[in-house]
Amino acid sequence: MSKLKEQLYLLCTEYLRNKEAEIKMAISEAQEAANSDTKSSAGDKFETGRESMQQEINLNLTRMSELNKQKQTLELIIPAQKSSVVMPGSLVRTNNGNYYIAISAKQLKVDDISYYAISIASPIGEKLSGRKAGESFEMNGKKFIIESLA
Repeated sequence: MSKLKEQLYLLCTEYLRNKEAEIKMAISEAQEAANSDTKSSAGDKFETGRESMQQEINLNLTRMSELNKQKQTLELIIPAQKSSVVMPGSLVRTNNGNYYIAISAKQLKVDDISYYAISIASPIGEKLSGRKAGESFEMNGKKFIIESLA
């Protein structure tokens, strides 16, 4: 189970690296567009274009800040750590899916089995937090039973 948790941890790390590259590219492209925009005879068109690119840069800087928070959260996880209750780093198997409690990422696949990488602060993460194997809860009208925990 520890090897599986390590693989999921690495997939989350890769997910963050890819997101960071996307954000950096978007910032670079917006900066380049703002710098190459030339003043036109339309007057305000130049300033409007530059302002639009600046807004795009600011949006991506905010995304980068959020990404850095996710990186910090992931860095606190020790993949080999075992726990008897659901906490960051836990691998939880339920009757309604498998969850890796780390960062809100995407559906991850290891050996053709799907795992949802979720944050402990997500709605389902909050429901799972502190629970033990064998416990259950309801969410969106569905009953979840924690079948195993690693």
